[in-house]
Amino acid sequence: MRALELKIPPPVVGLMVATLMWLAAWAVPALRFELPARRLLAGCVALVGLSFSVAGMASFRRARTTMNPMRPESASSLVVSGVYRISRNPMYVGVSFVLLAWAVLLSNASAFAFLPAFVLYISRFQIQPEEAALVKMFGEEYASYRSRVRRWL
Repeated sequence: MRALELKIPPPVVGLMVATLMWLAAWAVPALRFELPARRLLAGCVALVGLSFSVAGMASFRRARTTMNPMRPESASSLVVSGVYRISRNPMYVGVSFVLLAWAVLLSNASAFAFLPAFVLYISRFQIQPEEAALVKMFGEEYASYRSRVRRWL
């Protein structure tokens, strides 16, 4: 299982899950449901997700540290300000919200089934290895931050 750790960039995982959601919705049309104002709702949820992701990237840029999720050991500083006061992983929260918006737009119960799969995959194969690297690099500073701020929301 360690072979999957930090191997697939999270945006690619997000695109793969979005594709699987679409395929599931297409394959099981009987699970489609009507959702009033689904486009508006999906747009609002997607905007929240994009805001989380952009805020996370902006915080990293201000701190002049790497945004490369495949190389957490190359981080030059621990970012704990801005949106990182709400979530330790706002970029992944953002992708999750965008996937939720996609599920709302598809309005098919089968699409929603992939949301927990994304969270579980990213938690195990991306976040846990990142956290292990941050513990090694930032020690007590990261441990203190981790005790104050939730992983997701």
